[in-house]
Amino acid sequence: MIINVLKVFAPAVVSFVLGIIGTPLLTHYLYKYKLWKKKSVAVATDGSSSSISQSLHNDEKRQVPRMGGVVIWASALLTIFLFWFLAQVDGPLFEKLNFLSRNQTWLTVFTMIVGALIGLIDDYFSVTERYDQKAGGLSFWKRIAVVLLVALIGAWWFYTKLEVTSIVVPFVGEWDIGWLFIPFFVLVMLAVYSGGVIDGLDGLAGGVFSAIFSAYGIIAFLHNQIDLAAFCFVIVGGLLAFLWFNIPPARFFMSETGIMALTMTLAVVAFLTQEVILLPIIAFPLVISSASSSLQLLSKKYRSGKKIFLVAPVHHHFQASGWPATKVVMRYWVISVICAVLGLIIMLLSQQ
Repeated sequence: MIINVLKVFAPAVVSFVLGIIGTPLLTHYLYKYKLWKKKSVAVATDGSSSSISQSLHNDEKRQVPRMGGVVIWASALLTIFLFWFLAQVDGPLFEKLNFLSRNQTWLTVFTMIVGALIGLIDDYFSVTERYDQKAGGLSFWKRIAVVLLVALIGAWWFYTKLEVTSIVVPFVGEWDIGWLFIPFFVLVMLAVYSGGVIDGLDGLAGGVFSAIFSAYGIIAFLHNQIDLAAFCFVIVGGLLAFLWFNIPPARFFMSETGIMALTMTLAVVAFLTQEVILLPIIAFPLVISSASSSLQLLSKKYRSGKKIFLVAPVHHHFQASGWPATKVVMRYWVISVICAVLGLIIMLLSQQ
């Protein structure tokens, strides 16, 4: 028991420390080369003007670099491979602490790396002005194509390598869906990625994702998936290091390199714990962010341009309504923690 607790939480501390130490070097580079958006995106996804959103982001005056998500995935990956390396060259202790394993973390690490790199390319195009006016980087469909490809690889891995064909429904039990597991996996990953629009206010995404990954880390630990639990908390360590510098006023933004890595990885983690049905509860802030954007687009399209919200996603609606950005962020943090705890309660009660 003690070694399992150490295995889960020691890497999280290392990840946090590496993130804190490495961030000054990263920010020096980001500011030296002025790696921020030179102007806010003025056109919404549906082609209409986004003047309110443009004024809220105010990229022209703030000049805050993107690519801050590098802190999260770089500190997490460095920690993962550090513990793996020490297990190869040192004694039994580090062999027990190594949490890179085929059945629990190979796919999550692969997903994080792919998402991080594609997101980094998108961010680079954004700050160098080689971007699509609507998307602010790689086009929307190019990013979706990457997510779809990774989702198909993940679905294939689960279906053929891990031989998973069922999902666990709380209070009901396992529900075997056969080959339908593959399209279900793909749809979930696409849906989680759509929740990435939550990255829009200083400190918002970092706090929300910290609560979500902490919840799934605890779930994995309770399921005796110790390697996966360690993986979740090593991400939390990276997120907290990022959040240290992203709390208002932000030194940098998470942007697509962080969002793609986190959302795609989260979908895989949810399936590995077999608690994917709890994902809409635990990750409720992502759900309402994605849903508000979708509803806004549908309303404008089918109601002659009429809006439901002043601006979408809904956290910007609150901001446009007069709420200080810090109030929006902190209330989202509170909601995130409550939703994470609620998800844990449902999981525990369903196993009685």
